[in-house]
Amino acid sequence: MLSSLKQRARHLKSETLALWLAARHPGTPWYAKLLVAGIVAYALSPIDLIPDF
Repeated sequence: MLSSLKQRARHLKSETLALWLAARHPGTPWYAKLLVAGIVAYALSPIDLIPDF
């Protein structure tokens, strides 16, 4: 179970790095950068926009 958690953490780190690099690239369209910003804001937001019932 711990190895699975470590593997997920590594995957999350690589995905986060890919999003950051894509957002910083000058060739990335503005709407893609806006989508990345929205994803990050939703992930870090303490407000639950989609409630779990």
